[in-house]
Amino acid sequence: MQDKPDIADLMKAVHDFIRIEIAPALTGHDAFSARVASNVLALMQREFELGPAFRAAEQARLEALLNQTGTLEGLNRALWEKIAIGALGLEDESLMAHLKRATMGKLAIDQPNYAGYKTAQSMGWPEEG
Repeated sequence: MQDKPDIADLMKAVHDFIRIEIAPALTGHDAFSARVASNVLALMQREFELGPAFRAAEQARLEALLNQTGTLEGLNRALWEKIAIGALGLEDESLMAHLKRATMGKLAIDQPNYAGYKTAQSMGWPEEG
């Protein structure tokens, strides 16, 4: 039996090929486009590898925080509504812990080299997962 290649490995291979082989040989707009394509593939790989666990953890935290079940989208909407009417605020430690973890999870996928993410890590903000 022949196994299919892992999708994350395929994305990494194409990302590395563009970044290492293709982009250095290009100039101007073509070089920029190659960097964009490489960055998109890297983001897709992180989303594929980290996204499902991060979303599951976020949903579990929201269910505990709001004491209700639902979809991640519905739970986030309920959270926004509670914040908007003042039923939850930044003085709530559970809310702050949730917001920090959700932010760190999103940054780990979207911008893991972002200076603000690195600063938050150095300040001990909790990582997702």
